Amino acid sequence: MSVSVQQLEEELQLFGLEYEKALTEKLAEMCVLYGQNEEGLVGELIAFCTSTQKAHLTAETLNSFEHEFLSKRLSRAQHRAFKDSGHAGARDIVSIQELIEVEEEEETLLNSYSTPSKGSRKRDITTPETPLTKRKVSTRSPHQLLSPSSFSPSATPSQKYNLRNNRGEVVTSFGSAQGVSWSGRGGAGIISLKVLGCPESLTGSYKSMFQKLPDIREVLTCKIEELGSELKEHYKIEAFTPVLVPAQEPVTLLGQIGCDSNGKLNNKSVILEGDREHSSGAQVPVDLSELKEYSLFPGQVVVMEGINTTGRKLVATKLYEGVPLPFYQPTEEDGDFEQNMVLVACGPYTTSDSITYEPLLDLITVINHDRPDVCILFGPFLDAKHEQVENCLLTSPFEDVFKQCLRTIIEGTRSSGSLLVFVPSLRDVQHEPVYPQPPFSYFDLPPEDRKRVHFVSDPCTLSVNGVVFGLTSTDLLFHMGAEEISSSSRTPDRFSRILKHILTQRSYYPLYPPQEDMAIDYENFYSYAQLPVTPDVFVVPSELRYFVKDVLGCVCVNPGRLTKGQVGGTYGRLYIRRQTTEDGEGRRSPCVTAQVVRI
Repeated sequence: MSVSVQQLEEELQLFGLEYEKALTEKLAEMCVLYGQNEEGLVGELIAFCTSTQKAHLTAETLNSFEHEFLSKRLSRAQHRAFKDSGHAGARDIVSIQELIEVEEEEETLLNSYSTPSKGSRKRDITTPETPLTKRKVSTRSPHQLLSPSSFSPSATPSQKYNLRNNRGEVVTSFGSAQGVSWSGRGGAGIISLKVLGCPESLTGSYKSMFQKLPDIREVLTCKIEELGSELKEHYKIEAFTPVLVPAQEPVTLLGQIGCDSNGKLNNKSVILEGDREHSSGAQVPVDLSELKEYSLFPGQVVVMEGINTTGRKLVATKLYEGVPLPFYQPTEEDGDFEQNMVLVACGPYTTSDSITYEPLLDLITVINHDRPDVCILFGPFLDAKHEQVENCLLTSPFEDVFKQCLRTIIEGTRSSGSLLVFVPSLRDVQHEPVYPQPPFSYFDLPPEDRKRVHFVSDPCTLSVNGVVFGLTSTDLLFHMGAEEISSSSRTPDRFSRILKHILTQRSYYPLYPPQEDMAIDYENFYSYAQLPVTPDVFVVPSELRYFVKDVLGCVCVNPGRLTKGQVGGTYGRLYIRRQTTEDGEGRRSPCVTAQVVRI
């Protein structure tokens, strides 16, 4: 249909509505899009401006008109077409909700033409649980991009979250953070992102649930033999002794820590499962009474020294410490030596009592204000443990809600120019719940965002201008902390002990058997969940308390979660700068400073 801009201007002048010249073209587009003629569209616009008491037509008013009235008119037309086709017998809750909203809009429009009477006037029903909110529509506002009411019948904002009074509070710091101005260049600098693999990185889905027990055994055996070979070379050990051979003299054994029952590991239930080459996988109980310092967990590969007089019990006298991998050596392809700001945040991105994603919108505001060079965002984005997800209260498919959430982040941060890195979580209800977890599949990425948006696997080793980040959304600290036993005076901090285990075991998930909710595909685990190098920065989000620590030269960060139940949580921010090759000094940590901040 052809639309006359001149006739639109005449209609607007007829009603005396002031307008900006450039908006008439937008009105002509609306006529075509919503199937309206010039007279009808202007008539509805005048009624809308009268009901909202707008004397001047602006771009914001026009956006509000389109969002609050015309889109509902289009929805009503679609429902009428559906009804006329003879398939209106069953409607879902979304269509019913839209019909109710359309009827309310029509009633509002009719009331704008009539004189209000005392008898017919309705009073808006508002309660503290359902407050009357005003919509604010902006061309690029994330609030406009994310519409919780489209996928949830109960999209009430969280009252506890909105009542928080500690926004922006720095809860812990690392390095020289005094007087630091937290502001990046928003992608203006040269940022080189590269995923490091061991030997390659996980880039797509794979078939899971087809593994056999011998295949799992093969992976665990290879891990024992590889770490054993490294420890043997490092400590100059001549040879390992089979675990069941009686010996009156101290012997050195290689094996994996296990538990002699289905219960939790304790100092009386430790067994050592020998390697295949020397011990044929045999097991021997371990007496820890002679060891003053130890920290053990199921699945840990260790080299022990002790006495095994009968061949039936090893009295351990020495435990060799693990050896971490070397750090990454940057090349000329790894970008410049400028200081870069990195923001890290972990889901859930909405509180447990609401599905409005207010914390996510606040995080987008922080990103647009601080303009970090890189934003690393961990799942879950749509949490499988959320009340409305568990009780099946959402009215849209999980995949659609996730895509709307992702689109809000990508388009909402476009003005900042920050590079976005998305790491999935096993709690993402719409994604594959297998570990290692493939990257998100998102094919609707606009062309202008393809260079700045990156989807990686869980776990992932990522190089940012030559500074290596170890990334995993799995709660390693919680899983390993529940299984570890220790007797240590040198390292009383449990977090530091667990992180040291991860680095020296050279694996993103060294615990075996894993937690019950972990579905691990061990064939792919061996290929994609090993540390290729010791990372410069290791990001391990956890339910446990946030921290920033230096462990074996690696800066380990637990940024916490963006929400904790019904209240706001925390996120992390770092300044990194790669050491120049001209520096004659020893290695310095590329993490200049780091903070954990409340949202």
